[in-house]
Amino acid sequence: MELYKLSAYELHNLIKGKEVSVEEVVTSLLQRIKKVEERVKAFLSFYQKEALNEARKWDKKISGGEEVGPLAGIPIAIKDNLCLDSAETSCASNILKGFYPPYSATVLNKLNKAGTILLGKTNMDEFAMGSSTENSAFQITRNPWNLETAPGGSSGGSAAAVASGEVPFALGSDTGGSIRQPAALCGVVGLKPTYGRVSRYGLVAFASSLDQIGPIAKTVRDCAYLLQAISGKDELDSTSLDYPVSDYIQCLIPDLQGMKIGLPKEYFITGIEEEVKKKVITATKVIQELGAQIEEISLPHTKYAVATYYLIATAEASSNLARYDGVGYGYRTQERTNLIDMYKRSRQEGFGDEVKRRIMLGTYVLSKGYHDDYYGKAQRVRTLIKNDFDKAFKDFDAIITPTSPTVAFNLGEKTEDPLKMYLSDVFTISANLAGIPGISIPCGFNKNGLPIGLQILGKPFDEKTILRIAYAYEQNTEWHKRRPGI
Repeated sequence: MELYKLSAYELHNLIKGKEVSVEEVVTSLLQRIKKVEERVKAFLSFYQKEALNEARKWDKKISGGEEVGPLAGIPIAIKDNLCLDSAETSCASNILKGFYPPYSATVLNKLNKAGTILLGKTNMDEFAMGSSTENSAFQITRNPWNLETAPGGSSGGSAAAVASGEVPFALGSDTGGSIRQPAALCGVVGLKPTYGRVSRYGLVAFASSLDQIGPIAKTVRDCAYLLQAISGKDELDSTSLDYPVSDYIQCLIPDLQGMKIGLPKEYFITGIEEEVKKKVITATKVIQELGAQIEEISLPHTKYAVATYYLIATAEASSNLARYDGVGYGYRTQERTNLIDMYKRSRQEGFGDEVKRRIMLGTYVLSKGYHDDYYGKAQRVRTLIKNDFDKAFKDFDAIITPTSPTVAFNLGEKTEDPLKMYLSDVFTISANLAGIPGISIPCGFNKNGLPIGLQILGKPFDEKTILRIAYAYEQNTEWHKRRPGI
């Protein structure tokens, strides 16, 4: 039995039934990593020895009769912008190379309590700034479906690791689509929770009003289990909200009777690939057959989302990344003449081109004389975008759209044109601006065998509805069962 091909839920059933040991599961995944990682390059660090030790501990507990929870003994990977006590956390940047935080992110403490076994930390675009995982200071991650294409970003390492069978599920972070877009391009499931649903404590900030941690997995059920474990109020995070956490597993029923779903016309724009459009429309027909009513709607301010996002996100990035000055921690230049020179050289040498580009844009946006014209106006437009969703959700339970306008693009194809790269997130950005949850699930493949993603957006804190729709669709199609031939 090739254990690396199985979902987390399938592995759980085998472990619970004592058909396989946790050590066998971990060993199988480590062997898979050894076989494909040199080509995929999804990971930045591994914890092989620690993982095997944890596996043996779990096997002793299970043989002793201890209850096996749904995540107990299941290996996981995390994006390298999540702090892990005494383990390097670099955010794929030279400026944080060698940084070992003295604490762990709340989500990692929760997963540890649930019994997951950490295999390693995954590659990403530097400080989560990018849509292809080509902006890492250390390596370029490749899409397992075609190694000459990008896995998406910035959580491309996590998505590629799941798609290639190196790990059954992983955590990523989503600022403007950085979980959903790579999930779509890699043919896996990725969910961005409502802003405030999951604690951001221990997540290295990019844009504080937009960032959210979420799961990437092979199936909707696995996503639901992972979301269940990491959700909830956290006193260490002032943006974490005290809102009841639903039982996400109970909502997984393959029936959509009585549901009303909107299909926004603004998401079928010029530039969307024809095959993407056809597969998404075909998916809506499947959802209709399951009992849902689908109607065309309008979200009129969608056209301003990209401009709004890149003003707000870069402004917040400029503020958040000001702390990396070579003084308290992180990289410090060896060539300096005075304090100001040290600041300049440390940042110049430590940050990559894309990070510098966004810091410069954000600093300009926040500068005297331009703050209200740019940042202030962007925040007002953000409110209009949120109002569009609020209005739509008065009549509809959810909204469905393509996740990405294209399938995975070739490596290097968009790196020379930042504006072209920014448009990769055109369908995912609005959910972050509005703070609503969204999930991407596989809904087909193009003629070259590259995955296509369907996005489902829901009301604030209504993850259970989008999980239900995603699960119903998944159970009535076969797309999620396909695996890359790597």
